[in-house]
Amino acid sequence: MYLGTQLPARHDDDYRVMKQLGVNNVSANPDGFWRSWDRATLEEFRERIEGFELTLDMLQLPMHSSPVDTAPCKDIFLAGPNRDEQIDGICQLIENCAAAGIPSVRYNFNYIGIPRTPMEPGRGGYMAEAFRWDLVDQNEPGPAGIIDEDTIWERADYFLARVVPVAETANVRLACHPHDPATPAGYKGVTRILGSVEGMKRFVQMHESPVHGLNFCIGTLAEMLEDVSEAPAVTRWFGERGKLMNIHFRNIVGKRYSFRESFLDDGDVDMPAVIDVLRDVGYQYMVMPDHAPTLSGDNQQQVAFAHCYGYIAALLQTRT
Repeated sequence: MYLGTQLPARHDDDYRVMKQLGVNNVSANPDGFWRSWDRATLEEFRERIEGFELTLDMLQLPMHSSPVDTAPCKDIFLAGPNRDEQIDGICQLIENCAAAGIPSVRYNFNYIGIPRTPMEPGRGGYMAEAFRWDLVDQNEPGPAGIIDEDTIWERADYFLARVVPVAETANVRLACHPHDPATPAGYKGVTRILGSVEGMKRFVQMHESPVHGLNFCIGTLAEMLEDVSEAPAVTRWFGERGKLMNIHFRNIVGKRYSFRESFLDDGDVDMPAVIDVLRDVGYQYMVMPDHAPTLSGDNQQQVAFAHCYGYIAALLQTRT
């Protein structure tokens, strides 16, 4: 396993800084509309990344963590009239990634985005994202209305049935992100099928394939646990079955329905123990921060990510 990042580069110097900080592998996307990402475009983008001595390890499919009403491929989630066309486009993009030498893609199957309550202070006054169930409007309508859980599972099954065989033939890994955060059934009109450990287990066992797994977020996992000390053991279950395709390495303070995010060394999850599990199960892909608390001063995001890179790099150096 190795250090990676998905932090978007604002300009070329950001890529140079990534390399200078010890990052060698990235998840990134070219500019422009996703339908225009043919083989030539992706090859050119990969070569550009390689010009900074970085490896383009992963691409984000146009299935984001945003609410479904703003999603580029919303008919996939809503079973709309363009569902098959959009899935065909996803399949073509996966094949283009394979042809261009990009070995993996990440995506979300998300209806309500990433609900949060007001940010909260952490160590030294940094500000972090938080979710407190007692602070949300528990009757707030969602962007897709009311959709029962079985219907969501059917739509996920329809998507996987079409996409997994294409990805397997192309040998491109599919990394689906769990639902951040876990929410009670029916919140904003949906039950989040990837908002529980059992849901994630069911998902990865549908259309079983060595390329079908998770963009496994340790922070999101902790957000669905009543006891976050279980995070390493849960990670082991997925790792032993080859279902970890990318690791988002993030920590929280709290538990299910009540938490704030934190720096890696400042939360309740035993992050070194998670690395030990990844080592033991033979995990061999990226370990990356997905986001980080907001610092004081200038260049806040880049400084926060630099701290995360250093922490991950130290764990990889000392425990693997």
